Amino acid sequence: MGVPRNGGSLKALEFVKAHAYGNDFLFINEDVVSTDEASRVAKEICDRHTGVGADGLIFYRLTALGAAMKLFNADGSVAEVSGNGVRCLGAIVAPEDEIGSETVVETDGGVKVLTLLDADSSRYIFRAHMGQPIGLRELELGINGSQLRVVVLSVGNPQCVVLTDRLDEARFKELGPAIGEHEAFPEGTNVEFVTVEQPDLVRILIWERGVGPTTASGTGACASAVAAAKYGGANRVLDVVSPGGAQHVEWDEDGIYLTGSAELIAHGKWFV
Repeated sequence: MGVPRNGGSLKALEFVKAHAYGNDFLFINEDVVSTDEASRVAKEICDRHTGVGADGLIFYRLTALGAAMKLFNADGSVAEVSGNGVRCLGAIVAPEDEIGSETVVETDGGVKVLTLLDADSSRYIFRAHMGQPIGLRELELGINGSQLRVVVLSVGNPQCVVLTDRLDEARFKELGPAIGEHEAFPEGTNVEFVTVEQPDLVRILIWERGVGPTTASGTGACASAVAAAKYGGANRVLDVVSPGGAQHVEWDEDGIYLTGSAELIAHGKWFV
Protein backbone atom coordinates (compact mmCIF):
# COMPACT_ATOMS: atom_id res chain seq x y z
CA MET A 1 0.00 0.00 0.00
CA GLY A 2 1.32 3.44 -0.90
CA VAL A 3 1.48 6.29 1.56
CA PRO A 4 -1.91 8.07 1.49
CA ARG A 5 -2.06 11.47 -0.21
CA ASN A 6 -3.12 14.60 1.63
CA GLY A 7 -6.80 14.43 2.33
CA GLY A 8 -6.82 10.63 2.42
CA SER A 9 -9.02 8.91 5.00
CA LEU A 10 -6.47 6.39 6.29
CA LYS A 11 -5.25 6.68 9.88
CA ALA A 12 -1.60 5.86 10.59
CA LEU A 13 -0.82 3.97 13.81
CA GLU A 14 2.79 3.96 14.93
CA PHE A 15 4.04 0.57 16.09
CA VAL A 16 7.16 -1.17 17.30
CA LYS A 17 7.76 -4.83 16.44
CA ALA A 18 9.85 -7.18 18.57
CA HIS A 19 10.32 -10.90 19.00
CA ALA A 20 11.64 -13.45 21.47
CA TYR A 21 12.83 -16.62 19.76
CA GLY A 22 10.43 -16.01 16.87
CA ASN A 23 7.41 -15.34 19.10
CA ASP A 24 6.61 -11.88 17.74
CA PHE A 25 4.57 -8.94 19.02
CA LEU A 26 3.49 -5.50 17.92
CA PHE A 27 3.39 -2.62 20.40
CA ILE A 28 1.14 0.44 20.20
CA ASN A 29 0.61 3.20 22.74
CA GLU A 30 -2.72 2.55 24.45
CA ASP A 31 -3.91 6.15 23.98
CA VAL A 32 -4.24 5.93 20.20
CA VAL A 33 -6.89 3.16 20.00
CA SER A 34 -10.22 3.14 21.82
CA THR A 35 -11.23 0.17 23.97
CA ASP A 36 -14.06 -0.65 21.56
CA GLU A 37 -11.64 -0.87 18.63
CA ALA A 38 -8.81 -2.75 20.33
CA SER A 39 -9.86 -6.31 19.48
CA ARG A 40 -10.57 -5.49 15.83
CA VAL A 41 -7.31 -3.59 15.43
CA ALA A 42 -5.39 -6.51 16.98
CA LYS A 43 -6.90 -9.02 14.58
CA GLU A 44 -6.26 -6.83 11.54
CA ILE A 45 -2.71 -5.70 12.30
CA CYS A 46 -1.58 -9.19 13.36
CA ASP A 47 -2.71 -10.74 10.07
CA ARG A 48 0.43 -11.95 8.28
CA HIS A 49 -0.96 -11.26 4.79
CA THR A 50 -3.00 -8.05 5.06
CA GLY A 51 -1.51 -6.57 8.24
CA VAL A 52 1.96 -6.21 9.70
CA GLY A 53 1.93 -9.75 11.09
CA ALA A 54 2.49 -10.99 14.66
CA ASP A 55 1.41 -13.52 17.27
CA GLY A 56 -0.06 -10.72 19.37
CA LEU A 57 -0.62 -7.00 19.83
CA ILE A 58 0.29 -5.26 23.09
CA PHE A 59 -1.12 -1.87 24.02
CA TYR A 60 1.10 -0.20 26.57
CA ARG A 61 1.71 2.93 28.61
CA LEU A 62 4.76 4.07 30.50
CA THR A 63 4.74 4.12 34.31
CA ALA A 64 7.12 5.44 36.93
CA LEU A 65 8.82 2.02 37.24
CA GLY A 66 8.43 0.70 33.72
CA ALA A 67 5.23 0.05 31.82
CA ALA A 68 1.72 -1.41 31.93
CA MET A 69 0.36 -3.61 29.14
CA LYS A 70 -2.79 -5.17 27.69
CA LEU A 71 -2.27 -8.18 25.43
CA PHE A 72 -4.48 -9.28 22.53
CA ASN A 73 -3.87 -12.52 20.67
CA ALA A 74 -3.70 -12.63 16.87
CA ASP A 75 -7.38 -13.67 16.71
CA GLY A 76 -8.43 -10.57 18.68
CA SER A 77 -9.01 -12.37 21.98
CA VAL A 78 -7.60 -11.03 25.24
CA ALA A 79 -4.76 -12.81 27.06
CA GLU A 80 -3.59 -12.22 30.62
CA VAL A 81 0.17 -12.18 30.05
CA SER A 82 3.01 -13.35 27.83
CA GLY A 83 6.47 -13.99 29.21
CA ASN A 84 8.02 -13.22 25.85
CA GLY A 85 5.77 -10.21 25.35
CA VAL A 86 6.80 -8.83 28.74
CA ARG A 87 10.48 -9.13 27.80
CA CYS A 88 9.87 -7.48 24.43
CA LEU A 89 8.15 -4.59 26.17
CA GLY A 90 11.10 -4.42 28.54
CA ALA A 91 13.37 -4.07 25.52
CA ILE A 92 11.35 -1.04 24.43
CA VAL A 93 11.28 0.80 27.76
CA ALA A 94 14.42 -0.34 29.63
CA PRO A 95 17.54 1.87 29.43
CA GLU A 96 20.15 -0.27 27.66
CA ASP A 97 23.08 1.33 29.50
CA GLU A 98 21.87 0.33 32.96
CA ILE A 99 22.82 -3.35 33.24
CA GLY A 100 21.38 -4.75 36.46
CA SER A 101 18.50 -2.28 36.54
CA GLU A 102 14.93 -3.44 37.14
CA THR A 103 11.87 -2.76 35.01
CA VAL A 104 8.41 -3.39 36.42
CA VAL A 105 5.71 -4.45 33.95
CA GLU A 106 2.07 -4.48 35.06
CA THR A 107 -0.04 -7.14 33.32
CA ASP A 108 -3.48 -8.69 33.76
CA GLY A 109 -1.58 -11.77 34.98
CA GLY A 110 0.23 -9.89 37.75
CA VAL A 111 3.26 -7.66 38.11
CA LYS A 112 6.46 -8.95 36.49
CA VAL A 113 9.89 -7.63 37.48
CA LEU A 114 12.63 -7.80 34.84
CA THR A 115 16.34 -7.50 35.59
CA LEU A 116 18.46 -6.43 32.63
CA LEU A 117 21.46 -8.76 32.24
CA ASP A 118 22.86 -7.61 28.90
CA ALA A 119 21.95 -5.31 26.01
CA ASP A 120 23.12 -3.92 22.71
CA SER A 121 21.39 -1.71 20.17
CA SER A 122 18.49 -4.09 19.50
CA ARG A 123 18.86 -7.27 21.61
CA TYR A 124 18.21 -7.43 25.34
CA ILE A 125 18.56 -10.27 27.84
CA PHE A 126 16.37 -10.22 30.94
CA ARG A 127 15.84 -12.40 34.00
CA ALA A 128 12.17 -12.02 34.89
CA HIS A 129 10.40 -12.95 38.10
CA MET A 130 7.20 -14.55 36.81
CA GLY A 131 5.53 -15.32 40.16
CA GLN A 132 4.34 -18.56 41.73
CA PRO A 133 2.63 -21.37 39.82
CA ILE A 134 -1.01 -21.72 40.89
CA GLY A 135 -3.32 -24.72 40.84
CA LEU A 136 -0.61 -27.23 39.90
CA ARG A 137 -2.17 -30.68 39.56
CA GLU A 138 -2.62 -33.69 37.30
CA LEU A 139 -5.87 -34.20 35.43
CA GLU A 140 -7.46 -36.86 33.19
CA LEU A 141 -9.00 -35.48 30.00
CA GLY A 142 -11.23 -37.31 27.56
CA ILE A 143 -9.78 -36.44 24.14
CA ASN A 144 -10.85 -37.98 20.83
CA GLY A 145 -12.32 -41.04 22.52
CA SER A 146 -9.39 -41.80 24.85
CA GLN A 147 -8.08 -40.65 28.22
CA LEU A 148 -5.06 -38.38 28.40
CA ARG A 149 -3.18 -37.50 31.59
CA VAL A 150 -2.09 -33.86 31.65
CA VAL A 151 -0.66 -31.34 34.10
CA VAL A 152 -2.62 -28.12 34.55
CA LEU A 153 -1.56 -24.90 36.25
CA SER A 154 -1.57 -21.14 35.92
CA VAL A 155 1.54 -19.01 35.53
CA GLY A 156 -0.49 -15.84 35.15
CA ASN A 157 -2.35 -17.50 32.28
CA PRO A 158 -3.83 -21.03 31.94
CA GLN A 159 -1.50 -23.83 30.89
CA CYS A 160 -1.97 -27.51 30.09
CA VAL A 161 1.17 -29.65 29.80
CA VAL A 162 1.36 -33.09 28.18
CA LEU A 163 4.44 -35.00 29.35
CA THR A 164 5.47 -37.49 26.69
CA ASP A 165 8.39 -39.79 25.90
CA ARG A 166 8.96 -38.12 22.53
CA LEU A 167 7.61 -35.18 20.60
CA ASP A 168 5.35 -36.19 17.74
CA GLU A 169 4.41 -33.30 15.41
CA ALA A 170 1.36 -35.07 14.00
CA ARG A 171 0.02 -35.92 17.47
CA PHE A 172 0.74 -32.38 18.63
CA LYS A 173 -1.17 -30.84 15.71
CA GLU A 174 -4.09 -33.20 16.25
CA LEU A 175 -4.42 -32.89 20.03
CA GLY A 176 -3.16 -29.33 20.59
CA PRO A 177 -6.31 -27.51 19.44
CA ALA A 178 -8.59 -30.18 20.95
CA ILE A 179 -6.98 -29.73 24.37
CA GLY A 180 -6.90 -25.96 24.03
CA GLU A 181 -10.67 -25.84 23.51
CA HIS A 182 -11.60 -28.69 25.88
CA GLU A 183 -14.64 -28.17 28.09
CA ALA A 184 -12.39 -28.48 31.14
CA PHE A 185 -11.02 -25.05 30.18
CA PRO A 186 -14.01 -22.74 29.67
CA GLU A 187 -11.76 -19.80 28.83
CA GLY A 188 -9.38 -21.90 26.73
CA THR A 189 -5.81 -22.82 27.62
CA ASN A 190 -2.30 -22.78 26.27
CA VAL A 191 -0.92 -26.26 25.55
CA GLU A 192 2.63 -27.63 25.68
CA PHE A 193 3.85 -31.07 24.69
CA VAL A 194 6.99 -31.75 26.74
CA THR A 195 9.70 -34.38 26.75
CA VAL A 196 12.43 -34.56 29.39
CA GLU A 197 15.65 -35.27 27.50
CA GLN A 198 17.85 -34.98 30.59
CA PRO A 199 17.29 -33.60 34.11
CA ASP A 200 18.43 -30.10 33.15
CA LEU A 201 16.90 -29.97 29.65
CA VAL A 202 13.39 -30.37 28.30
CA ARG A 203 12.11 -29.92 24.75
CA ILE A 204 8.64 -28.56 23.98
CA LEU A 205 6.06 -27.83 21.28
CA ILE A 206 3.57 -25.02 21.93
CA TRP A 207 -0.07 -24.53 20.94
CA GLU A 208 -0.89 -21.00 22.03
CA ARG A 209 -4.43 -19.96 22.84
CA GLY A 210 -5.73 -17.55 20.22
CA VAL A 211 -2.75 -18.10 17.93
CA GLY A 212 -1.97 -21.76 17.22
CA PRO A 213 1.55 -23.20 16.99
CA THR A 214 4.25 -20.73 18.05
CA THR A 215 8.02 -21.03 17.97
CA ALA A 216 8.36 -20.03 21.63
CA SER A 217 6.43 -19.03 24.72
CA GLY A 218 7.79 -17.56 27.94
CA THR A 219 4.89 -18.64 30.14
CA GLY A 220 4.78 -21.96 28.27
CA ALA A 221 8.44 -22.51 29.09
CA CYS A 222 7.73 -21.75 32.76
CA ALA A 223 4.75 -24.12 32.88
CA SER A 224 6.67 -26.87 31.09
CA ALA A 225 9.59 -26.58 33.52
CA VAL A 226 7.33 -26.72 36.58
CA ALA A 227 5.36 -29.72 35.25
CA ALA A 228 8.56 -31.55 34.27
CA ALA A 229 10.13 -30.91 37.68
CA LYS A 230 7.03 -31.94 39.62
CA TYR A 231 5.93 -34.95 37.58
CA GLY A 232 8.65 -35.77 35.02
CA GLY A 233 11.85 -36.17 37.05
CA ALA A 234 13.48 -32.96 35.81
CA ASN A 235 15.50 -30.52 37.89
CA ARG A 236 14.00 -27.28 39.16
CA VAL A 237 16.70 -25.37 37.26
CA LEU A 238 16.79 -26.25 33.59
CA ASP A 239 16.77 -25.13 29.96
CA VAL A 240 13.54 -25.31 27.99
CA VAL A 241 14.08 -25.72 24.24
CA SER A 242 11.31 -24.83 21.79
CA PRO A 243 11.53 -24.58 17.97
CA GLY A 244 12.71 -20.97 18.34
CA GLY A 245 15.49 -21.58 20.86
CA ALA A 246 16.28 -22.18 24.52
CA GLN A 247 15.10 -20.25 27.58
CA HIS A 248 16.37 -20.80 31.10
CA VAL A 249 13.91 -21.45 33.94
CA GLU A 250 14.52 -21.55 37.69
CA TRP A 251 11.74 -22.67 40.04
CA ASP A 252 12.69 -21.35 43.48
CA GLU A 253 10.78 -21.03 46.74
CA ASP A 254 9.87 -17.45 45.86
CA GLY A 255 8.58 -18.32 42.41
CA ILE A 256 9.63 -18.86 38.81
CA TYR A 257 12.46 -16.97 37.14
CA LEU A 258 12.67 -16.88 33.34
CA THR A 259 15.82 -15.80 31.51
CA GLY A 260 15.88 -15.11 27.79
CA SER A 261 16.36 -12.54 25.08
CA ALA A 262 14.13 -10.08 23.27
CA GLU A 263 15.02 -8.34 20.04
CA LEU A 264 13.63 -5.15 18.53
CA ILE A 265 12.84 -5.58 14.83
CA ALA A 266 11.13 -2.53 13.41
CA HIS A 267 9.44 0.79 14.06
CA GLY A 268 6.89 1.99 11.55
CA LYS A 269 3.37 3.11 10.68
CA TRP A 270 0.40 0.91 9.84
CA PHE A 271 -2.41 2.48 7.85
CA VAL A 272 -5.82 1.53 9.21
